[in-house]
Amino acid sequence: MNAGSPAPQTAMILAAGLGTRLRPMTDRMPKALVPFEGVPMIQRLMLRLRDAGFTRVIINVHHFADMLEEFVRSHGGFGMEVTFSDERDLLRDTGGGIRHAVMSGLIGDVPVLVHNVDIITSGIDPGCFFREATGCNRPFPLHPGEIPAATLLVSDRNSSRYLLTDTEGMLKGWVYPAKGAIKGIGSAASTPTECDLTRAAFSGIHVLTPAAMQLLRSWPETFSIIDFYLTIATTHPVRCVKAPAGAVITDIGKLSELR
Repeated sequence: MNAGSPAPQTAMILAAGLGTRLRPMTDRMPKALVPFEGVPMIQRLMLRLRDAGFTRVIINVHHFADMLEEFVRSHGGFGMEVTFSDERDLLRDTGGGIRHAVMSGLIGDVPVLVHNVDIITSGIDPGCFFREATGCNRPFPLHPGEIPAATLLVSDRNSSRYLLTDTEGMLKGWVYPAKGAIKGIGSAASTPTECDLTRAAFSGIHVLTPAAMQLLRSWPETFSIIDFYLTIATTHPVRCVKAPAGAVITDIGKLSELR
């Protein structure tokens, strides 16, 4: 590891959602406690982050918040320092949830890995992804201006919605083929093919730098993190990194995949 480069340390788990796709199970528990292969989602993910070198985790809570907090505390935070970002008053969506943690002073002036609680992966090391996103895997350290404001892990898996990237992997847009919806740079009067852009599925795993978190501060209480990335990509580099060959990314936030 390069001297002065940040080691994996702080991660944020987005776990505040209502889990409507997992009903009726989430009528009596938070989505994060729904078991996958006998292990609650939150436990599986926290152990994975701990083993990857992360020492501090922020978890946002809303739906059955007390139940989730008690579970994590009863397991000693799975060996990590745990802070809860309380969203009992309002469910803020993915971007708003991260912003709330920033505005509450829970995230310091360090890069943070953000991971959806209902994303299960194999063949992906979150610590390695963090180091790549922050420039640690380079033979020489990157200057702060060379590090993207945010780095998103993407893959070729099938999805209903896709990010659009250029040949260098920089975020340029978003497309929802079934609805004919396109957002982002150059999307007003052209198709993704005509823009020479590549489709990639977002994994729900990403790294934000302190620069990106400063930009979050001016946003409203509730918004999607993808809308934030599409907006800042016009002035700040947002990089999409493809998952390694053979890696598997599964969204178990819906009954069909959970089963």
